[in-house]
Amino acid sequence: MQQRQGRTATELRTIEFIPHYTKWAEGSVLTKFGDTHVLCNVTIEDRIPRWLHQSNNQHGWLTAEYALLPRSCDKRVQREKQWPKGRTQEISRLIGRSLRMAVDLRKLGLRQLIVDCDVLQADGGTRTAAITGGWVAVNLALQSLIADGKVSSKVIKNQIAAVSVGLVDGQPLLDLDYGEDSTAEADVNIVMTGAGQFIELQGTGETAPISRDQLNQLLDMAESGAKTLMTLQQQILATS
Repeated sequence: MQQRQGRTATELRTIEFIPHYTKWAEGSVLTKFGDTHVLCNVTIEDRIPRWLHQSNNQHGWLTAEYALLPRSCDKRVQREKQWPKGRTQEISRLIGRSLRMAVDLRKLGLRQLIVDCDVLQADGGTRTAAITGGWVAVNLALQSLIADGKVSSKVIKNQIAAVSVGLVDGQPLLDLDYGEDSTAEADVNIVMTGAGQFIELQGTGETAPISRDQLNQLLDMAESGAKTLMTLQQQILATS
């Protein structure tokens, strides 16, 4: 198997979750996928969005915001002061959709979880790191509510993790860094549950179409990577 930065094609980068990274957030995790570092902070509000409050079908909510900090990349990223760019909005919505699958919104009560994912350092896979670390941060945020009996322990209904796969020089690779992602013929981001179900697949043939056999190989690789990430998620929660 071809080596790349000291790992095989089927290996994840070095993964690390640092819980309780910030002082004030109800749930906080610094997530490291190699040289990609994403800070995930969760805020709990005892209210729901106005649009949902006006609905006849009220329940809790989860939303997410994503941002690249100015020197997260090799060149300074312009701070988005007024309206987020299209890419920023798309990733924010992806994170929100993915993490809403983790939570039973009816068991959450009339509360809102806000998941802020700020990229401190970017080297590919920022959205997958944000989703995977965001799930840990959501669990940490809900621990006190569960301990106080304010929400059921069943409020978390799915474990969620995300990982990227792609084809580089015709070879399937797991968890692409920026150098690999920028030269990939195909790039796919996959969000999965602990039961092995797919929440979202975002993929494209960048320079060539993907065959069914190649796609199946990438999906198998992603499933294996997601299982490893979920084991690491559970390990950090067990000691936090």
